[in-house]
Amino acid sequence: MTNQLGSSLKEIRKQQKLSQKEVANGICAQSMLSAIETGKYMPNARLLLALCDRLAISLDEISLNSNFTISASQKFNKTLSKLCNEHKYVGLKTFLLDPVTIDNVQTAVEVQAYYYYLSVTNFQVDADLRLTEQNLKLSLSNDEKGTMQSTLTRLGLASLGLIQAKKGLSTSATTLVIKAMTNIEQANYVENLNIIFYLVALTNYELKNIQGALKWVTKGIAYITGHNSHYMLANLYRLVAQIAKENEQADQQLEAQQRSNFLKNLFNEKINENF
Repeated sequence: MTNQLGSSLKEIRKQQKLSQKEVANGICAQSMLSAIETGKYMPNARLLLALCDRLAISLDEISLNSNFTISASQKFNKTLSKLCNEHKYVGLKTFLLDPVTIDNVQTAVEVQAYYYYLSVTNFQVDADLRLTEQNLKLSLSNDEKGTMQSTLTRLGLASLGLIQAKKGLSTSATTLVIKAMTNIEQANYVENLNIIFYLVALTNYELKNIQGALKWVTKGIAYITGHNSHYMLANLYRLVAQIAKENEQADQQLEAQQRSNFLKNLFNEKINENF
């Protein structure tokens, strides 16, 4: 986590063409910032907030492949992360609907994350597209950034686009995924952005737009590897294998499936098999 945090801060600083001295000035010693960026020192909350303020970024923008917070209490956030990381969606739903949990959801950002996770349980546990759509819309309604879309907002838009595609609403689905992808290359990189490419490819697959699906798979692979990441690659190759299978392209299916299996086993990534 320390290495991920440091490298993310360093990348954002360089994107803004700022030196370590400029960022550290009045906050901490340049040597301390250097130690943070190289993963040798984990900043405390006050120092981290000061650095984020200097770089004009929010905490969720420097989290790599992490869950979003739903409370100021780390106890609740740790429970959320554990349930999500272990894919215990029934337990996650019970936790989210607990009145004690609800009472600890306070800010607009926390409410946005809360409804996003609740929509996940609606989809995974209840298989209820109506409730999933309803809670995704509630999540998006709490976005306070407007045109400066956060990673969570992009996830909400792309997820809602997939739901619309499953309902056969092509125009609405397309509009939503376009919004989710707008200026994504200029966004401060976090691994959760990898998911957007997969969701957009899956939405095109759902709409029977195979060329569109493969286009976004290709873009996703380039984006992910271009940021020295592997997260979601196994799922992207699994989708390619599914498309090849349906088009009776045995060689392409075998190659894509082998790559997916290799990445899944190497990085212990959960694969979506429910197409």
